[in-house]
Amino acid sequence: MSEDRIHARFHVQFSAGFDLDVGLDLPGHGVTVLFGRSGCGKTTVLRCLAGLHRAEGELRFGSEIWQDARTFIPTHQRPLAYVFQEPRLFPHLDVQENLLFGYRRIPETGRLVQPEDAIRLLGLESLLTHRPSQLSGGQQQRVAIARALLTSPRLLLMDEPLASLDLDSKAEILPYLERLRQTMQLPIVYVTHAPEEMTRLADHLVLLEAGKVRAAGPLNELLTRPELPLAHLNEAGAVMEATVVSHDTHYRLSQVSVPGGLLTVALCDQPPGRVTRVRILARDVSIALQPVRDSSIQNCLQARVVDISADRDESQVLVRLDLGGVCMLSRVTRRSADRLGLVEGMLVFAVVKAVALMR
Repeated sequence: MSEDRIHARFHVQFSAGFDLDVGLDLPGHGVTVLFGRSGCGKTTVLRCLAGLHRAEGELRFGSEIWQDARTFIPTHQRPLAYVFQEPRLFPHLDVQENLLFGYRRIPETGRLVQPEDAIRLLGLESLLTHRPSQLSGGQQQRVAIARALLTSPRLLLMDEPLASLDLDSKAEILPYLERLRQTMQLPIVYVTHAPEEMTRLADHLVLLEAGKVRAAGPLNELLTRPELPLAHLNEAGAVMEATVVSHDTHYRLSQVSVPGGLLTVALCDQPPGRVTRVRILARDVSIALQPVRDSSIQNCLQARVVDISADRDESQVLVRLDLGGVCMLSRVTRRSADRLGLVEGMLVFAVVKAVALMR
């Protein structure tokens, strides 16, 4: 479905003075995250995509026109599913009956997802005879997501599905959402204001501010652009694809390949050849002029300085590094940058103190 790009322009004028005016060009596969502070318009955009809010504008899904000056396809005729903040399960039905409620309403020829596949994907095998009141918040939301998938949508919309969950429940469900991202070949538009969800799930990112699109593009590109606020968060860093290469069970370590070379991470359970993600925080990247030897730090990769920008803390700077065609950030003191003589285009070595494998 990669050819089914989503093109949209919506304008909404609210009585309180809030003006939503956005243009979107979204990929037809993977997870697009709408990210920004509360009140910036994320959920309104999602409701416009669903047809739940009739905004001025247009919406095209691939070659299909869902909305323009003469057309408005109502929500129930759009091939999409919507997952809300609350699971909204039928309390009088058990899990299996909840799952089959929408599935049975899809003609057999249109069923793209089978119950056993959704059950396995969301880990619901042991919960099928339970009523919603017997489930935790995270379990209920997993059922709601599986139920949405069983309507065989061509577009999945998710409106802060973890917002009402506690930290333990969020930690429980995030791996399932990552599995959903890796397994399902359909576009997902996901709303959140939580940086952890954004960095773990997004392939494409839309940064919203006060009803406008501040920036849009591949996740790591936006994370590492110094003119955007994401690069100046305390947790600022890079997220890049990595391929598992090998495991050292004696030292409990694994090696993964990234565009700039090899990184050593804590032992993972993913087989060699598996494509995964790594996250490297800017504060965990030091810069050296020579390869670092005789050190406890094991990861040192050659990189080129792209640019140097002022950080929120006036004692520090953000150094953007090109690591084999992928950018990463290093947060160092201004004094260190001056002492090393860092300038744009300079070849250096990125000394990575910590790498998080995002399973």
